[in-house]
Amino acid sequence: MTLSFSQLSLAPSLARAVADMGYETMTPIQEQAIPVVLEGRDVMGAAQTGTGKTAAFSLPLIQRMLKHENASTSPARHPVRALVLLPTRELADQVAQQVKAYAKYTQIRSAVVFGGMDMKPQTIELKAGVEILVATPGRLLDHIEAKNCVLNQVEYVVLDEADRMLDIGFLPDLERILSFLPKQRTTLLFSATFSPEIKRLSSSYLQNPVTIEVARPNQTASTVTQHFYSVPGDDKRHALHVLLKQNNIKQAFVFVNSKLGCARLARSLENEGLKATALHGDKSQDERLKALEAFKSGAVDLLIATDVAARGLDIKDVPAVFNFDLPFNAEDYVHRIGRTGRAGASGIAISFVAPSDGRLVVDLEKLLKTKIELEGIEYPENLPDIRKQGRINDGRRMYAGSDSDGEGSSRASRSSGRDRVAKEDPQGERYAFKGPKPKAHDPFFDKPYESAPVATSVDGAVAAATPAWEAAAKANPARAGKSANIRSKKRVAALFKAIVEPVSESVQEVSEIS
Repeated sequence: MTLSFSQLSLAPSLARAVADMGYETMTPIQEQAIPVVLEGRDVMGAAQTGTGKTAAFSLPLIQRMLKHENASTSPARHPVRALVLLPTRELADQVAQQVKAYAKYTQIRSAVVFGGMDMKPQTIELKAGVEILVATPGRLLDHIEAKNCVLNQVEYVVLDEADRMLDIGFLPDLERILSFLPKQRTTLLFSATFSPEIKRLSSSYLQNPVTIEVARPNQTASTVTQHFYSVPGDDKRHALHVLLKQNNIKQAFVFVNSKLGCARLARSLENEGLKATALHGDKSQDERLKALEAFKSGAVDLLIATDVAARGLDIKDVPAVFNFDLPFNAEDYVHRIGRTGRAGASGIAISFVAPSDGRLVVDLEKLLKTKIELEGIEYPENLPDIRKQGRINDGRRMYAGSDSDGEGSSRASRSSGRDRVAKEDPQGERYAFKGPKPKAHDPFFDKPYESAPVATSVDGAVAAATPAWEAAAKANPARAGKSANIRSKKRVAALFKAIVEPVSESVQEVSEIS
């Protein structure tokens, strides 16, 4: 039997905030985790994404900290008592907004710090005093080293998406941060998966934790319908157009493996008339927040994202998720499709499987413990084939196969481009299409083979014609000991006369006397 929030005996200020957010019944993770956290015990919770983990730890923490509530303006009266650590900026900002919404009718202060933003506004907010601090590990260490915050009064620590933090390589940062905290504290660890690394982390920093598993590890939500389509890499964009129209999907996440591929796909879809924006790690924090806000408000239909957006983003009523590229890590598939079918709503997850994705499919089958059946796509005739539109923004030509139609279309596109250029440049000298120059033709090689001329002797016998070099040799008989083919040296006049030394006078006189 599912419990309602009215049965938790929350403080009136918290109950009012929960009612404002429209919460009525608790999810399984909330039903099991909230009473345990209210008792002050350590928790190791595993639940699939989209099941309300944020409320599962935020509400009981705020409830327990109400004893420290005060209206004083002194920063000393508002030390950090709860620390929430998350792996990504987007997730940290989202959790901070939810915490602020839960505590809006209380005197509990909260703040968020993450990288990619100026530290000065964060420093001012920290020095003013906050009870709940939401942060990413890297930026929190920056503030600790700058002495902008003190963590010696922390009573509660939350490690959300702990598996993701370990994947990113935050373990050294986590160990440093936890070394600044008091030994006596309540530690809450939440993750979608329980890997061996997570279990080792829990054994080091949790004391007799209560393990809560509301779903099988790495299990996908039952409210999400999954489809796997066999699509070559060059046809994925066309398949995306077709499936969006066939399923009447108005808004969706589209996941890509690389940042460059994410930016190129978003740009290509925009040029094809779709409202799309990109979300990846190379964008500034301001650009990322604007992209999320545009997607939430409905100004953008397709959010093209890398796995930076796969963890923890809670955007309500997103009907579909597309895996444009299968994730390299099979566990990321669970987090990706967890962006739809949230809070009990139904959703659809569509994955494109290229011929080179065989290994990824095998890994995914092992994780899901089920056989993946690939489906085909029926392309309607009335939908324009974007594969025949020539050049796209990723710098490659995407023409159809070797069929006559595709070849004709590609030739037509090239000829039309030359016609357009000829109009822009009437003289046709600068950009005129120049084919390969014809080679010089020698008619000699078109003649049939003719044998060498023959000579007839006096007696009628046929004699072979004498080669020119041999005739020349006979005309110039060889000197003794030398070949007839070696030319004799020519006499050349000397350029300089021999130097004759003058005869001395004494020698001349002697010769005369004699």
